[in-house]
Amino acid sequence: MRPLYAFALFLLALTSSCTSYPPLPTVQSVDLDRFLGDWYVIGHIPASSEASAYNAVESYRRGEDGEILTTYTFRDGGFDGPIESMHPTGYVTDQATHATWGMRFAWWWPFKLEYLITYLDDDYRTTIIGRTARDYAWIMSRDPRVSEREFAMLVEELRRQGYETAKVRRVPHRWPDPELDAARSKSE
Repeated sequence: MRPLYAFALFLLALTSSCTSYPPLPTVQSVDLDRFLGDWYVIGHIPASSEASAYNAVESYRRGEDGEILTTYTFRDGGFDGPIESMHPTGYVTDQATHATWGMRFAWWWPFKLEYLITYLDDDYRTTIIGRTARDYAWIMSRDPRVSEREFAMLVEELRRQGYETAKVRRVPHRWPDPELDAARSKSE
């Protein structure tokens, strides 16, 4: 991780905690076993490190001691761009609902970034991850092919949650991508 980027994230988190935001409600309950696995990031209000992501996939699996091992892999800048991968560790902080997590990056220990499951359909096919500051959001699906109608419905859900939806970027997907799949397999 680039030191300047890590410092910028630190400052962002520090300043975000100084501003008051209305609570961002989470879903009532998450079955972690159903939630684990691969999610295609089909839209986001991105962090700078993922602002030009293509074929973005976030994968979750159980680790020791209850943590959630996470791999976020994407191509940077185009379908033939370099493969980037991040490996934060998730920690469920609300044991009653499993909808509130902290995400810790190794380069930013001991801090955890807020990770809220704010929308999850009954079939565990689409989800929205957000933050109280409404600065970042991730719209994810089990399938990279999401209709314009469904995507618009998910963006509308972000608007209801208080996000500036003009900032939402639809993440381009083109599959298969054997090289990216191979990179994901090696990192798990």
